[in-house]
Amino acid sequence: MAANVTTPGAVEPKMWLGGIEPMKASYGKLMMWFFLISDTFTFSALLVAYGTARFSFPAFQGEAADFTFSNMYWPIPEKVYEAVPFLHGISLPLVFVGIMTFILIASSVTMVLAVEAGHRMDRASVEKYMLWTILGGFTFLGCQAWEWSHFIHGTDAGSVMKVIENGTWVNKTIFGANLTENQYGPPAFADFFFFITGFHGTHVFSGVILNILIFFRAATGFYDKRGSYEMVEKVGLYWHFVDLVWVFVFTFFYLV
Repeated sequence: MAANVTTPGAVEPKMWLGGIEPMKASYGKLMMWFFLISDTFTFSALLVAYGTARFSFPAFQGEAADFTFSNMYWPIPEKVYEAVPFLHGISLPLVFVGIMTFILIASSVTMVLAVEAGHRMDRASVEKYMLWTILGGFTFLGCQAWEWSHFIHGTDAGSVMKVIENGTWVNKTIFGANLTENQYGPPAFADFFFFITGFHGTHVFSGVILNILIFFRAATGFYDKRGSYEMVEKVGLYWHFVDLVWVFVFTFFYLV
């Protein structure tokens, strides 16, 4: 009978009343969601700015087979990103970036498995899948470093561009790309490439560091002593966000 007695004035906990765990989400998980939402606005602004610049430039008129690099129109992505490591001189449009995307998405799958293992308090499985996730993150960063290196150094022959020097239009051979010159097209194309993929790469690097920290704490039994693997889930949210953003970057930058 005593168990059925309700304390006068007591309020039954409801989902929208807030408190320690509003909407059944812990404080840390809510803060992670707030951070991800704010970061979504940042990436959205970058991609909108890219889209605005992309469509403010004229597109190449003609068949893709006749395309040549020029700073007078926006480049065709499949003509820019066609290099693959150890296959010098062979044109494989978007193959390497496709491999990068597959690796990052695969690391998201292993992160899901790590979170699921955390729910079961299976320490060994958490360690195993976190290791695979870390390996995927490092591999993606390595691939991105190679892509940046190739983009910066350019092709063997370079591209002849019309530029203004001392107030006069002249033809100049440009090799590679930087923030002021770009052999693949207008300088704005290279600027957005460095800034957007670099910003995303910084997020991936941060995620890898967090994953290493989670792995270390899991391996030392920290979460077993705490009685919860929720931190794996929180970092997993961040990792999935990074993967999802890459899908949009890939679509906007490499396909459009």
